[in-house]
Amino acid sequence: FLIAGVVALFITNRVTRSFSLISDKMKEVNLGRTNEEIIWGRDDEIGELIAEYNKMVNKLEASASALAKSEREGAWREMARQVAHEIKNPLTPMKLSIQFLQRSIDNNSGNIKELTANVAKTLVEQIDHLSKIAFDFSQFANIGNTNPVRFDLKEVLHPLTDLYQMNDSVDIKTEGLTPGIFLHTDKTQLNRLFTNLFQNAMEANTLNEKSRIEVKVSKGNGVIRIGIKDNGDGIPTEMQPHIFSPNFTTKTSGTGLGLAMCKGIVEKAGGKIWFETIQGKGATFFVELPLDS
Repeated sequence: FLIAGVVALFITNRVTRSFSLISDKMKEVNLGRTNEEIIWGRDDEIGELIAEYNKMVNKLEASASALAKSEREGAWREMARQVAHEIKNPLTPMKLSIQFLQRSIDNNSGNIKELTANVAKTLVEQIDHLSKIAFDFSQFANIGNTNPVRFDLKEVLHPLTDLYQMNDSVDIKTEGLTPGIFLHTDKTQLNRLFTNLFQNAMEANTLNEKSRIEVKVSKGNGVIRIGIKDNGDGIPTEMQPHIFSPNFTTKTSGTGLGLAMCKGIVEKAGGKIWFETIQGKGATFFVELPLDS
């Protein structure tokens, strides 16, 4: 009985270790990386189970590759659709203006010089709009290309607050912005981030009163938090889930890439961005970034 018990224990441990190996490998299965096959040298029942597991891993990897390809193609199709839509908007008034000028020339109108000047002005405005569209999409596509450097947060925020303070229709106040708050990320992209947030805060005020922007900086637990509060109408409940989605905008013009770009910049820097809003009392956007010691 003792010998039989020892043999049974040995066999049980061997089988248990085999299943433990399979269980551990299954726990490590992840769509985001290459999953390793299990090497098994014996041709037994467990070997058949492992062979089926290896087949499943190979099929999973093929499915993940196909899914990733489909997502990339879908993203490019959506981006192409949005670019075409945005470009079409300024092209329409440009075409109508030129057609109107052509008809006036054919009819020998007496105010050709004045009409030409008006058409030229319209064309310049729409070309500027096209340039902005191209710039926005270019910047959105280049979020992943970063050049991290060590710098003081005040080097970015202070010039921006001074610039907006020069605008008579804007009253901007800062709190907690002191020297010695060092970050290690792309300085140009961070400047773009806060420029977008300040611009949104200024444009949030749709009433005929002065735009008030409050910037509050606070440190804690190895991170720096920057809050940017406006005195706008707040963000409607139905729009809140889509605020950081590409191509979504609450404005009558624009590509809708501003806040999506902000989210991408912050996440690339290892931080996070969110907002708090009260209907009729404005919104506050928070940016949290890791400090560089």
